[in-house]
This record gives sequence, C-alpha cells and structure tokens, in this order.
Amino acid sequence: MLAHGNIVSAQTMQVPEQQNAYTDPELEDLTEREREVLIEIAHGLSNQEIADKLFISLPTVKTHVAHILAKINARDRVQAVVFAYENKLV
Repeated sequence: MLAHGNIVSAQTMQVPEQQNAYTDPELEDLTEREREVLIEIAHGLSNQEIADKLFISLPTVKTHVAHILAKINARDRVQAVVFAYENKLV
C-alpha cells in the first residue's frame, strides 16, 4: 500500500480502537450476577426463566431484580431494559 510515495504496511494502517462509549455510572454499582440478571431481563425472560437459566431460586431472582431497579433508579423492568440497551449490555 502506498501513502505519500512511501510503502505502508497493513499493520501501520490499523484503525485506532474506538474509545469506550459512555455508560451510566450506575452500571458500575451492579454486581456481576446483577448484570447477568439484567441481561436476561433485557432478553425478555421472566423471573422463573431467569431462575432456571442461572440455576438460582425464584426469590433470589426477585431480590436481584429489586436491587437492580434500585441501583439504576429504574421504576420498572421496562426502564431496566432501556438502561441495558443504552449501556450496550445487549
């Protein structure tokens, strides 16, 4: 490849990495398990389906959901889904 009369290797033509997109600071407040639950909520799973998929009890899922909503200041699951998409979790 030529650039201004000089040969340039493909390695020097690498595109710089994209800077991290903005994410809400609340995202850092979530535990790894809460993030997993939030992703499953965003995929449309019910609490029981999340419990089955993650091998945890239904009350534990409900606790995680309550903590997620509180930590991200979401009123309901719909706002949690929007939060997940805006922060590129799904």
